[in-house]
Amino acid sequence: MREEEVEKLRGVVRDCVTKHLYSSAIFFADKVAAFTRDPADVYMQAQALFLGRHYRRAFHLLNASKIVLRDLRFRYLAAKCLEELNEWDQCLLMLGDAKVDEHGNVYDTKETNAMYLDKDGEDREINISSAICFLRGKAYEALENRSQARQWYKAAVKADPLCYEALECLINNHMLSSEEEASLLSSLHFGPEDEWLSSFYSCLIKKYDKENVVEAKFKELENESYSSNPSEQSFMRTLKNDTDLMACKAEYYHRCGEYQKCFELTSILLEKDPFHMKCTLVHLTAATELGHSNELYLMACNLVKDYPQKALSWFAVGCYYYCIKKYDQSRRYFSKATNLDGTFPPAWIGYGNAYAAQDEGDQAMSAYRTAARLFPGCHLPTLYIGMEYMRTHSFKLAEQFFMQAKTICPSDPLVYNELGVVSYHMKEYNKAVRWFEKTLAHISSSLSEMWEPTVVNLAHSYRKLKMYNEAILNYEKALALSTRSVCTYAGIAYTYHLQDNFTAAITYYHKALRLKPDDQFCTEMLSLALIDECRRGVDSKFEYR
Repeated sequence: MREEEVEKLRGVVRDCVTKHLYSSAIFFADKVAAFTRDPADVYMQAQALFLGRHYRRAFHLLNASKIVLRDLRFRYLAAKCLEELNEWDQCLLMLGDAKVDEHGNVYDTKETNAMYLDKDGEDREINISSAICFLRGKAYEALENRSQARQWYKAAVKADPLCYEALECLINNHMLSSEEEASLLSSLHFGPEDEWLSSFYSCLIKKYDKENVVEAKFKELENESYSSNPSEQSFMRTLKNDTDLMACKAEYYHRCGEYQKCFELTSILLEKDPFHMKCTLVHLTAATELGHSNELYLMACNLVKDYPQKALSWFAVGCYYYCIKKYDQSRRYFSKATNLDGTFPPAWIGYGNAYAAQDEGDQAMSAYRTAARLFPGCHLPTLYIGMEYMRTHSFKLAEQFFMQAKTICPSDPLVYNELGVVSYHMKEYNKAVRWFEKTLAHISSSLSEMWEPTVVNLAHSYRKLKMYNEAILNYEKALALSTRSVCTYAGIAYTYHLQDNFTAAITYYHKALRLKPDDQFCTEMLSLALIDECRRGVDSKFEYR
């Protein structure tokens, strides 16, 4: 057969792969390889077998070739076959010996003489070494060696920042703390044409910067433009409506506690792309926070119908039952989600929260500890363990876990809030004031109703320190955030009472009782304030005489 006829057959194979006609691709690739015995054609045949799910046959073909250990492409595809066959130890053996340090730097490798039969080079390719590092990470994660998996994922991203899957594994599985994520991102080397990608990655990692910093990042990406015809503005395209960017923004709103804003954005995005998994997860958590049980029910039904084997689907069912306070059922479905995917963080946290909602502390702690072990970069399990200890009045233990959560994520205001609460319970009021003030300093967005309890707690701490003016100032700040809090009115009334300002105290006791007429503390203190006010009136009358 002439060379031009063989080249036509190669074209047929490529076309069959493009049209997903894998049996045809395997048939013609086999003939091309038989005619030429060229390693590139053998690789094409193995690729067709792999795409046709003939993993064992593809591996045998590659392993039988004499260059499998010398050509990185052959070795990588052979390892991919072993991955699909779940033969993880063999997969690592095929990829060869190499070591990696904690920072993702690869050394002691014997691949210096390895070949790489490149394509024609017209398309931009992801570095083969990066793909190999990523596959090593997946193998170690499957073997439950998460520390090695983390190091190899870091190595994959460092070898080529375009290897998004490695970064996705590090972020979604919470393998790095917020500081480690920022450090990894700063160590990546982006080309001049990839500046937009650097900005995009900075939006993907944990977002605990100030509001104006994060918003500036989003704005920069939204204005990132592409023009197929630079001379005409009408051909300009931007990332403003990109679904991944919108999902990132929704995640940021959720973290800030702006659940309604988050829910509205995810609703718009899901109309545009109903099967965007990351957005679906954020949408479910926002709906749970807002108590939208009907929305959760519809989402759960659709997900279970479309993706019965995905952990997210059963997590949605668990969220629905959690929302309507049927915690036994919610636990059952959160547990099912963890059985389907043991590395799905929200399911473990939901499982623990469902136990905690019924004051079943031991089971809740067990779920949180498992989550803390599996996801070392996520501070929430450690934070929730601290909350459980605080609920049982083990304040010293609670403080230790809150400090551990602070080490993992030093920028989350919720951690500082809990440290303030535990210090208040331990009667360390100066310490409590310091933690509550740090909480307010770390809030990235403007103060919302979500943070009203923190402001009230700060006022309580000032009152305990007999700093009454500062206390009143913070109570008034809390009232500006929410006018429906009995605790705030009672606190400001009691502070005025301690200052012997009985008139103001009586006014605020009345306001508190208007919201909760059967409040025992306010009822008793109002009686005392009225007696004190009458006594003062009588005393001043005698003085006047």
